[in-house]
Amino acid sequence: MRNLRNSMLMLVFVLTILITGCSTDSSNSNDDTGDNESSGQEAGGTLNIGLDAQPPTLDLPTSGTIATRDVARVMFETLLTTDANNQAVPMLAESVDTTDNQTYTFKLRQGVKFHNDKEMIAEDVIASMERWAGRSSNAGSIFEGATWEAEDDYTVVLTLAQASALALDSMAATKMGAAIMPKEVIDAIPEDGVDEIEEYVGTGPYKFVEWKQDQYIKFERYDDYQAVEAEPDGLSGKKEALFDEIYFHMASDSSTRLTGLQSGDYDFIFGVPYDSYDQLESDPNLKTYLAVNGVEVLKFNSVEGLGTNAELRQVINTGLDINAAMMAAFPSEDLYWLHSGYMDEDLVNWASDAGSEYHNINDQEKAKQMLADMDYDGEPFRILTTRDYAHLYNVAVVVHEQLRGLGINAELEIYDWPTLVDIANNQPDRWEAHMISYSVTSTPPQFLGLDQISGGGVHDERVIDLMSQIETAPTLEEAKEIWDELQLYSWEELLPIIQFGSFHSLYGSSDRIEGITTYSGPVFWNAGFVE
Repeated sequence: MRNLRNSMLMLVFVLTILITGCSTDSSNSNDDTGDNESSGQEAGGTLNIGLDAQPPTLDLPTSGTIATRDVARVMFETLLTTDANNQAVPMLAESVDTTDNQTYTFKLRQGVKFHNDKEMIAEDVIASMERWAGRSSNAGSIFEGATWEAEDDYTVVLTLAQASALALDSMAATKMGAAIMPKEVIDAIPEDGVDEIEEYVGTGPYKFVEWKQDQYIKFERYDDYQAVEAEPDGLSGKKEALFDEIYFHMASDSSTRLTGLQSGDYDFIFGVPYDSYDQLESDPNLKTYLAVNGVEVLKFNSVEGLGTNAELRQVINTGLDINAAMMAAFPSEDLYWLHSGYMDEDLVNWASDAGSEYHNINDQEKAKQMLADMDYDGEPFRILTTRDYAHLYNVAVVVHEQLRGLGINAELEIYDWPTLVDIANNQPDRWEAHMISYSVTSTPPQFLGLDQISGGGVHDERVIDLMSQIETAPTLEEAKEIWDELQLYSWEELLPIIQFGSFHSLYGSSDRIEGITTYSGPVFWNAGFVE
């Protein structure tokens, strides 16, 4: 029987449970991991953050955007989270036991309070997990037909319709995460409206105060936060809210963020311009953080319009000079690397080179001939992009130019990030492709490039069937064989996305802050000001 418990038994879990994954983006140039006493941190003060893109929502299970993940994590927590090795470990759960990968018994931590001062009990967990399983791409078909039952206020039993070794890893995922909320918050969602919560109430170290659209999102320390006693490790372990308040200021212009950091208006900024990296590194009053972000992707509209034309997608894939496009966004080869595998190369259980021969073909003459041979009449090919994320914009500009050079009537349409997300997800008649980045995931079902939701989703029957087989495969070896088949099919025939490669994110902070780490984005608990 496998058993997960906080503190000392976390190590037992890591060594014994059959959950895939390895390190993602826990390294950076200045990764302050010392304890508060040794680093001289003081409680108090207001942390002012310059955010590069306004999140479309803070309702974590409903949005796969990085902006939602990075902001919402200060207030929401999950039953399981991930450590620095990307292994699933307990957070709001005290332990979870299973003998067959089909029935899981979760013992909940007692005394955990929501930000409305109500204690978290089984009914809240069940309501939250049932909603997450129906909304998040991380859940996939693993949780179809699953039941969640309360044995008592602090015990929840999950029974899957089919055994899956990926269940716990899916529950611990960061994007579209399984945030635990009060049952009454979920019950208040209108049945005939948009499935989105009307108030933000979590269990995390900071609680939501207000959101002034296009200005800031404010959080404050939750004084009744119940921390675990284990050492901080990735997103797991002890969390301390040392700041009195945190403001995420909307600052989409990169020069404004950088100037604000240098002047002291901001204490931390997202999206440091890549051409400013050397400048910040040489400033003794500032710190830089370099962390693996994810993969840069051109996603096609698979629902309607010209983007659904498989022949045209193959033309584009044949003619793109991917390295030139990436160089436009990342001026140093230290900041990016090309690869075809949808899963991170360090994920030994899932990394695959299947289909690599179709990556960065870079043959413009062949692409032009392919275009001439097909029935293309010069219809507009609309590419969505945003200046909120400079790397997406810069790559999109080059892609736009390259497509026009091939003879495709490409048009570049520029929006702020929330508008782009809305168009991509809900208005398929308005676009053919858009640039997007996906963060590192630990299992294939979490990869948003092949899910059925993001950007209209991929609804190909073979993709859906193969992904379902992966989720219910009895062994990791069998699951990996199916994943190789799926990735090859995606590159060779379907081509719903063109993956360019991986890249680092750059963040900057004042040297007055100690304790910030990066793991799937920056982590602000356990960080504080020093004198």
